[in-house]
Amino acid sequence: MDVNLITIFILAIFVGNEIINKVPPTLHTPLMSGSNAISGIAIVGALLAISTDGEISTYLGLAALICATINVVGGFLVTDRMLKMFKKK
Repeated sequence: MDVNLITIFILAIFVGNEIINKVPPTLHTPLMSGSNAISGIAIVGALLAISTDGEISTYLGLAALICATINVVGGFLVTDRMLKMFKKK
């Protein structure tokens, strides 16, 4: 692997962590709902990676598919819970 790609990946981890930690709790759930669309795109990309030739891309695509699916399902569960909070009892 190229050292530049690893450096960019590590910097992206730190920047993503800082951005997520700065989001106030009141905005977290609406932003998670919006991130479901991004995870949907990641699922499509993972499916494309699985379908390509090569053992490594298949395994990485499968791992990406599992992670993105967990993210989408978790996002929908949190959104459903948030919406239930606003219903009248």
